[in-house]
Parts: sequence; C-alpha cells; structure tokens
Amino acid sequence: MWVYEKKLQYPVKIKNPNPALAKLIISQYGGPHGEIGASLRYLSQRYTMPYPELKAILTDIGTEELAHLEMVGTIVYQLTRNLSAEEIKEAGMDAYFIDHTTGIYPTSAAGTAFTADALAVTGDPIADLNENLAADGATV
Repeated sequence: MWVYEKKLQYPVKIKNPNPALAKLIISQYGGPHGEIGASLRYLSQRYTMPYPELKAILTDIGTEELAHLEMVGTIVYQLTRNLSAEEIKEAGMDAYFIDHTTGIYPTSAAGTAFTADALAVTGDPIADLNENLAADGATV
C-alpha cells in the first residue's frame, strides 16, 4: 500500500515546447529501459526475494521508479503541448500524434510500443538483480 502525495517531487516547468526533444525523452517513459519497465520489474521481482530487508528495498526502488515515470510523463507533455501541425511534422512526431495527440503513450524513441517482453522476472533473485543492474546501466 502506498500513500500518494499529489505533487511532483521535483516540479517540472518547461516553458517552450520542443517536440524533437520529446521524441527522444519518451523512450525514458516507455522504452526498453524506461521507467515503466523498471517499476514493474522491481515491483514484480520483490515477491520471490527471500530476505524481507531486500524485498523492502525492491519495493522502495519500484515505487521510486513510479515517481520517475510521473516526472518523465510531465516533461514529455510540457514539451509537446500547444504544437502546430507544422511543428509536429517537422519533429517527425506526426505518426505518434495521429494515434495519441498530446497523450503520453509508453513507447520508445523509435516508436515501438512498450511491452512486458522487455521485463526479466525469472523467479531467481540473483538472476533478477543482475538483470536490474544491466537495465539500469550499471556494470556487473
């Protein structure tokens, strides 16, 4: 059970839209190593963790990833609001906007929709932790 505080931990206040930048940042939302995958990965892997302290850490990290998801979604929205049709097309976001307009849809920068296939939840805590480190860009 979580308590949700209805404000961003780090407020996002972008004044100028930039669809080209949004096209790249959206991958951090729903790309193969994005926040939605990270949150689901940690929150799913915690069930097979045999040590309560480590289960709690996985829960904390997964919850923090949800906060990142909210911030990245806010960034993408603010970068794409109030765009003209010309700006959308120039940035190469016309296909995205046909389907989602300014909605934040979990996708990679290449336009591939988020899928749970990007998650590794093996049931083996050691294998899962190694996968988490690789997905977060750490070296093992």
